[in-house]
Amino acid sequence: MTVPARPFFDRPVVDVARDLLGATLTRRTPQGAVTLRLTEVEAYDGTNDPGSHAFRGPSRRNETMFGEPGRLYVYRHLGLHYCANVVCGPDGTASAVLLRAGEVTGPGPDGVALATTRRLASGVVRAERDLARGPARLTVALGLDLADDGADVTDPEGAVVLEVPEAPSGSVLSGPRVGVSGDGGRADLYPWRFWLDGEPTVSVYRPATKRPAANRPTTQRPART
Repeated sequence: MTVPARPFFDRPVVDVARDLLGATLTRRTPQGAVTLRLTEVEAYDGTNDPGSHAFRGPSRRNETMFGEPGRLYVYRHLGLHYCANVVCGPDGTASAVLLRAGEVTGPGPDGVALATTRRLASGVVRAERDLARGPARLTVALGLDLADDGADVTDPEGAVVLEVPEAPSGSVLSGPRVGVSGDGGRADLYPWRFWLDGEPTVSVYRPATKRPAANRPTTQRPART
């Protein structure tokens, strides 16, 4: 496992997404550190991708996505929870990899205990595999919030550090992204959800919820990054 330099992220988002499977992400706080191994991610290609909330261009919310690669992009989804992404591609574009799920691995029992305490404070934890199973649970387990937006994951001494393996530790599967409506959710066009086969921490696939006709917006609303 190595901490990649910035050029690792300055590549097509789909390539980076695949290579992040099996990587570890460590968040250091005064309360302690939590490390997890990424088992599921989703790729979003900014202004080229109708499933991305950067599809319509820069905004105050997605400013970090248009910055340099290798930065953490954290946003609040529907005002309810946080989602964490890693920015990819050249500076000025807006591609990013959503961190969907992972296995909390430590460091040691203290890291697992801290992740469990955080998760129990925000909801039910039925099993250890559920600690970071889904993007909202993942950010809670790591203790990530909007203050971490823009964190440099290429800095070995930083508060949020990402380390990548030489190759994904298992077979990689792909399919449609979770909860994305319109063309962005089509498996034939954007099979950009990637996960490690057989991992119990991978989240359950759910298509976008259909709204009653009277409540549907007149234009498509991208769901995530």
